[in-house]
Amino acid sequence: QAPIKATCEDMSCKTGFPEDVHSAVVSRSVHGGQPLLNVRFRSCDGNKKIHFGSSEPEDFRVGEDGVVYAERSFQLSAEPTEFVVSAQDKETQQEWQMRVKLTPEPAISGALEKDQRKIEEIIFPWQQYKHSSPLKRQKRDWVIPPINLPENSKGPFPQELVRIRSDRDKSLSLRYSVTGPGADQPPTGIFIINPISGQLSVTKPLDREQIASFHLRAHAVDVNGNQVENPIDIVINVIDMNDNRPEFLHQVWNGTVPEGSKPGTYVMTVTAIDADDPNTQNGMLRYRILSQAPSSPSPNMFTINNETGDIITVAAGLDREKVQQYTLIIQATDMEGNPTYGLSNTATAVIAVTDINDNPPEFTAMTFYGEVPENRVDVIVANLTVTDKDQPHTPAWNALYRMTGGDPTGRFTILTDPNSNDGLVTVVKPIDFETNRMFVLTVAAENQVPLAKGIQHPPQSTATVSITVIDVNESPYFVPNPKLVRQEEGLMAGSMLTTFTAQDPDRYMQQTSLRYSKLSDPANWLKIDPVTGQITTTAVLDRESIYVQNNMYNATFLASDNGIPPMSGTGTLQIYLLDINDNAPQVHPKEATTCETLQPNAINITAVDPDIDPNAGPFAFELPDTPASIKRNWTIVRISGDHAQLSLRIRFLEAGIYDVPIVITDSGNPHASSTSLLKVKVCQCDLNGDCTDVDRIVGAGLGTGAIIAILLCIIILLILVLMFVVWMKRRDKERQAKQLLIDPEDDVRDNILKYDEEGGGEEDQDYDLSQLQQPDTVEPDAIKPVGIRRLDERPIHAEPQYPVRSAAPHPGDIGDFINEGLKAADNDPTAPPYDSLLVFDYEGSGSTAGSLSSLNSSSSGGEQDYDYLNDWGPRFKKLADMYGGGDD
Repeated sequence: QAPIKATCEDMSCKTGFPEDVHSAVVSRSVHGGQPLLNVRFRSCDGNKKIHFGSSEPEDFRVGEDGVVYAERSFQLSAEPTEFVVSAQDKETQQEWQMRVKLTPEPAISGALEKDQRKIEEIIFPWQQYKHSSPLKRQKRDWVIPPINLPENSKGPFPQELVRIRSDRDKSLSLRYSVTGPGADQPPTGIFIINPISGQLSVTKPLDREQIASFHLRAHAVDVNGNQVENPIDIVINVIDMNDNRPEFLHQVWNGTVPEGSKPGTYVMTVTAIDADDPNTQNGMLRYRILSQAPSSPSPNMFTINNETGDIITVAAGLDREKVQQYTLIIQATDMEGNPTYGLSNTATAVIAVTDINDNPPEFTAMTFYGEVPENRVDVIVANLTVTDKDQPHTPAWNALYRMTGGDPTGRFTILTDPNSNDGLVTVVKPIDFETNRMFVLTVAAENQVPLAKGIQHPPQSTATVSITVIDVNESPYFVPNPKLVRQEEGLMAGSMLTTFTAQDPDRYMQQTSLRYSKLSDPANWLKIDPVTGQITTTAVLDRESIYVQNNMYNATFLASDNGIPPMSGTGTLQIYLLDINDNAPQVHPKEATTCETLQPNAINITAVDPDIDPNAGPFAFELPDTPASIKRNWTIVRISGDHAQLSLRIRFLEAGIYDVPIVITDSGNPHASSTSLLKVKVCQCDLNGDCTDVDRIVGAGLGTGAIIAILLCIIILLILVLMFVVWMKRRDKERQAKQLLIDPEDDVRDNILKYDEEGGGEEDQDYDLSQLQQPDTVEPDAIKPVGIRRLDERPIHAEPQYPVRSAAPHPGDIGDFINEGLKAADNDPTAPPYDSLLVFDYEGSGSTAGSLSSLNSSSSGGEQDYDYLNDWGPRFKKLADMYGGGDD
């Protein structure tokens, strides 16, 4: 491989390309990303930001450093390839252009290459300086063509690739080195260089699938490390070998195709990849189908595009009802499918045949039967069954039912069971047996989606449904319901009001007559004859009753038959009560307040009449003639039809409560009048006409409500006091009971305390003797109850009465107290007959007795006389029986 040469001379500094046309010789086979040449651009100020571009951006790309790269892999033709490289100033937008002409290398025969045993040399470009002139003449840098190295080489290693040298090595001692990925950068150590001879070698086999090319930079320095030559770029391309099998993206591919598809229908695409170079035969794949299962109706139902992997149908006859799924074995082979040299791999394609509506639903019978009781709704009366060969639970299988005849009034509907696909004939409107005893329906069934084109079957199936109506006992019904009766109020008890009867719709059942009863009568004014339905009154009808709303009174009656089962129906009787003048007007309010003086003393009153027009207002107001004091002290003036004004006739009336009778007459025919008493409170008033507080309290007195409230408060107070007293007594009882339950061990008083252990004497006992030394500190009310006993033995006899000392005893009576306590303890049958430490309340300041610790029993029991034990009382009787009484 000869270096590519390019020359350009500069006589002065001028911004732009140094030449208009640049020629370069490159290899005939160009790979994507391969550097081809290096263009130079001169910038006089050195600060310009230049952007390079290419007129053929799909084929060539120019880097920011001026290196021209191939954008894709292609073969250069025998004719030179030309394109334009442009440079643009990013700030001023000024642009410069240069035409580049690429010429392919001449072909070298294989025999000639074999004979070339000499390692190729790469010589650094030279520089020549003219020190007498500020200008320098520099030879253009060379662009080194890439070095092609096959992957998976077997060596031997290190394998020499090329020799790098400078033409200045004749006059200087130089050292050579390479930098870049694969040399001094990861992965390091793949390429090495002899620093003296410049021999570049590879140390191990390369793998194109890991790194397709290496970009190295060669350096030449003198022995002092000074740069002698500008670095040159070396590109090493790894040539691909067919060392990788094709790999499918999925081992199992799933696809679908509708049944009945025509030949040429696209099914799916399978894809395999090869890690080898896709631009060579090593990475060019071809697909084919190895097998098809099942092989019906044809062993070649599908084909595959050998380049794209598209699977299509090639034969007709896909029928899901016969074959629901096909399994294909797909093979991918590299080397363009060459079975001899290519590597292969297989995958599975599973093609599911999807359903189309090519089978209509068909009824399993021509006639279906059902029955329904009359007056029942939402009842399923018949199940319509169909068969459909299409895939269940799909629109091509789901059936829709509709009635085409026999139900003009819309009493039935047909629903589809989503699980069984059956048609459910359902009653939606009540059916009367007396009107219709049987229905014959015509129904049709079809799918949710239309049948596919070209299907010869009819799109729907038809059948008839015969439904029988069953007669049942129905409820009687009143006619009319409700029934309205207009009647004047005041109708006396026992009067016949009306007749309210019911009818039985069951004309074809043999039943007795209906029976009537009262269901609701709020005022209890009516009764009904159980046979005839005649309604009579049991009390006077009163329009002003609280049970009458808007002049209307409602009563409900029940009619029952004796069918099986018995049925009943209700009817409502509405009585519209007409008003008569049966109520006299009354005054409202019943109490009023006025002042002692003439002015201001007017009282506004209102007449109230429960009757309505024309038996109510306008009203007439007047004062009675007797007593005479009424008209003498008072006067009344009508101010409207319902209102009047009462006022003092005299200048002054003494404060007090006065009953003023007022005669009120309504406008009825005949008139009704009444005398109402108005309680008037006359009081002293202030300037505003209001009663003063003191006089108002005195005059008003206490009403009934106030008295009742006061009595209730007194009763509640007494109950609270009684509850408090009961609670106090109960608490005292609890305190007394708690004192009796005090643990005897916690009660420290002047009593003899008994224990059940003998102990080992005074020296090994730890007793608290503080209680014996200070008897005066014991409080009088801390006296312990008598009868204190041992806690480890339950007494079986009545406990003896131990003596109780006074709260502050005199030292002189201590001896008597001890003797009494000893006697009580000797006579206590519950006390154990062995020595126990008796702790007393007080010992005194001294003792004439010696220490008991000096006593020593004899070692021989034969010399000891124990007869004296019989004199010590019942507590020592056991010891006396054991040791006393002689030899026996």
